[in-house]
Amino acid sequence: MRVTYDASANMAYIYLVDRIAPGEAVEQVVAGEDTTAVLDLDSQGRVLGIELFDARRRLHPDLLDVAERIG
Repeated sequence: MRVTYDASANMAYIYLVDRIAPGEAVEQVVAGEDTTAVLDLDSQGRVLGIELFDARRRLHPDLLDVAERIG
C-alpha cells in the first residue's frame, strides 16, 4: 500500500495495488454522503485505490507524516 498526499489541496490517495496503469480504473464510486471519498475500480469491480478529500480530518496524522508528498 502506498499513500500520496497533496497538502495544498488537502487530498490523499491510497493505492491498494502497486501501480494503476492508465485506463485501468474504469469506474469511480463516490463513497460518503458528502463526497469525501472516491473508490477507483477496475473492470472486474476490484478496488484499486481510494481518493480522500479533507485528508487532514479523515486520516491519522501518523499516516500523513509518512505519505509521499505531491503537488
